[in-house]
Amino acid sequence: MAALEAQKLSSTEETEVQQWITTSERLKASPADASILDKLNTHLTSRATLLGSKPSKADIAIYESLAPTVKSWTAEQRTGQQGHPHIVRHLDFVQNSGLFGLKISDEDKIRVDPEEILYVKPPTDAKAEKERLKKEKAAAAAAAGGETTLVDRTKAVAQAVVDKAVEAKDAVAAVAGVGEAKPKKEKKEKAPKPQKAPAVTTPPSPHLIDLRVGHILKAIKHPEADSLYVSTIAMGDKPGTDDTEEYEGQVCRTVCSGLNGLVPLEEMQGRKVVVVANLKPVKMRGIKSCAMVLAASPRLKEGEVDDHKGPVELVTPPADAKAGERVCFDGWRGEPEGVLNPKKKIWETFQPGFTTTDNLEVAFDGSAVEAAGKAEVGKLTTAGGGTCTVKTLKGATVR
Repeated sequence: MAALEAQKLSSTEETEVQQWITTSERLKASPADASILDKLNTHLTSRATLLGSKPSKADIAIYESLAPTVKSWTAEQRTGQQGHPHIVRHLDFVQNSGLFGLKISDEDKIRVDPEEILYVKPPTDAKAEKERLKKEKAAAAAAAGGETTLVDRTKAVAQAVVDKAVEAKDAVAAVAGVGEAKPKKEKKEKAPKPQKAPAVTTPPSPHLIDLRVGHILKAIKHPEADSLYVSTIAMGDKPGTDDTEEYEGQVCRTVCSGLNGLVPLEEMQGRKVVVVANLKPVKMRGIKSCAMVLAASPRLKEGEVDDHKGPVELVTPPADAKAGERVCFDGWRGEPEGVLNPKKKIWETFQPGFTTTDNLEVAFDGSAVEAAGKAEVGKLTTAGGGTCTVKTLKGATVR
């Protein structure tokens, strides 16, 4: 607490702290006030603390006002569709972080189960939202019953003035004898349009698959499917990209992966992975999945059937690789397609060549795919030369 008192804040931050302290007093008097709780939860959606990332005494004031009430919240009130999960996360951070110096005993802390997530908000579809707003605007215009607006009336008056001016000009010209018809200009023959050159077709290649470094910010169990995880992954998308949402200040995608029971949930948290970023999004038991996490598993021998029991190991990018950084197979570098056309079967064609070497490096074996054009083996690397790897599986299939 002494460290917080000595902390230097700008005048704007000081004002904001005082506002939150006032809010904490209101919450202490009315801890179930839905309007205050909703605004607080929304404010904390992309913030670690009330000031964003800087701790302050305002965080402690909110904790002290809400902790007694939140302790008794049901799972629905915490993480349900109408719940306040970001408030719960914030209070859990305050009671456990040494930044605030509260030193609360385990018995007095709010008990938080990180796996108890009842509702996952689907990512906003920007195109669908734009279309919805367009329809609402059209409906509002129709409801107006065709009333003439001020702009319409102004345009009509202006056009009438122009028409009168033209008539007057024609009358003056007729009196002056200058209204004789002018000879028509001969039309020039249009030159034939040059023929467009045929579009250049890019030959199929593994580089058409957009492989990137992804950073898993959060992973939970799918509420409707025992075999799936639902991960929130930052992978370098720009703000406003379709099928993305903001989480903890980063642009992320929601990704479903069939790794529940094969990879421990704790191994999914906060780690770097490699993702396929240009597959067409698909719904998996009600949740839209907008990418795929790459993982390795033993290659099946002829006649064997995949029992989906593992082992499975996530592909790990170089330690210094950043979220969104592209990774490519050496010998097959190039620009990826925007979204893979499912009819062209690019992923299905080249995935059989995805493998691991005896050095546990992820690679593409051109000899396994005729369309690759060459029988070379290229490692999966970043532009800086760092190689993607797995823990123990040699000669595995990667998908």
